[in-house]
Amino acid sequence: MSEVASSSLLAFALTCLVIEITPGPNMAYLAALSLSQGARAGVAAVAGIALGLATYGIAVSLGLGAIIESSEFLYEALRWAGVVYLLWLAWEAWAAERDVSPAADSTPGVPPWAAFRRGLITNLLNPKAAVFYVAILPEFIRTGQGSITSQTLMLSAIYVAIATAVHLTIVLLAGRMQAMIATADKRRKVRRALAVLLAVIAVWFAFSTRR
Repeated sequence: MSEVASSSLLAFALTCLVIEITPGPNMAYLAALSLSQGARAGVAAVAGIALGLATYGIAVSLGLGAIIESSEFLYEALRWAGVVYLLWLAWEAWAAERDVSPAADSTPGVPPWAAFRRGLITNLLNPKAAVFYVAILPEFIRTGQGSITSQTLMLSAIYVAIATAVHLTIVLLAGRMQAMIATADKRRKVRRALAVLLAVIAVWFAFSTRR
């Protein structure tokens, strides 16, 4: 690998890291889920988010990402579906009483498959992911250094790996904090605070993704 290619990959990796440590829907959802349900559910959601990111990467390598970016209808449909889904998650977090009931300690939490599915849907309904692949990733593709498709897939793999590492860190930190909210009253307060946070993120998401 040439020095130019190495520096380009490093710049791309740093760009991905900065983007991923910036608060957004994925970060808020993972923190809320892990604090209320534990690291196991959080890890399952991380796997779903990773699959969603990889799906966008493959779609862009096939030229489908440009269709989303150029279609006002598709972009707006994704954007508002994401907002509505985040608001639904916020309402579910606020209204659910299972985690704070007297039998909560003996009641299983969110099944891993459900957490995985929600993580996947949350990410697929995030048009910012598609915009990243269309607007930012192509800036790091170099002509004469392999096919566009192979470079797109390689950069997508790097992005997914960095995003997954950041998401796992959030999950593990939030999971360790779960022991601090062991009582029913604390669980209720934290759950509802996170529900409000998710609702705020949904509103912010609606404004920040406007064109």
